[in-house]
Amino acid sequence: MVRLTSVTSTQDVARDMPIGSVVVADHQTAGRGRSSHHWEDQPGAALLVSFVLPPNPLLSLAAGVAAAEACGRGVRLKWPNDLLLGERKVGGILVEASPVRAICGIGINLTSAPEGAAKLDESRDELLERLLPAIERWSSAPVASLLARWRELSDTIGKKVRVELPDRIIEGTANDIDDTGALVIDGEPVSAGSLSVLDR
Repeated sequence: MVRLTSVTSTQDVARDMPIGSVVVADHQTAGRGRSSHHWEDQPGAALLVSFVLPPNPLLSLAAGVAAAEACGRGVRLKWPNDLLLGERKVGGILVEASPVRAICGIGINLTSAPEGAAKLDESRDELLERLLPAIERWSSAPVASLLARWRELSDTIGKKVRVELPDRIIEGTANDIDDTGALVIDGEPVSAGSLSVLDR
């Protein structure tokens, strides 16, 4: 495990490291979220970690399950890669994959959070200690087991949602996720997009 004080992003450091590597930082100056969103953190106030893992098309879901279980406290999953605490975002996941490895970044607000977000008020080292075996377990779990656990932790399935895609907007009820990790909305699989829940 590599522990650093300040980096642009733990993803950048982990990108060329061998499978099995873990990078943890106190602060990111250019942390990233999905769709080029910026991840904000205060130094030492969040868990910022990247795992170098074998390629896995369901890794984002696996990391979500692992992180939610490690967090406990009723943390739920918003498709495709957000962690929610009390319906507010407490963390997120970013997977960057190549044919030979996947870099799985996880950020969780601990003692500070951006406006409108939640924080866990948890020890970073204790959370990381729980997250390490959870990532190992769920990133190699059978697909059926992973999807079943994701459904149990989902804050998306069964709700009215809107997904914004580059060329259109889909609204409807989130029925399920399929074996590829796509969200099924009124019977139509959606593999990516920015999701809003409409019936809070």
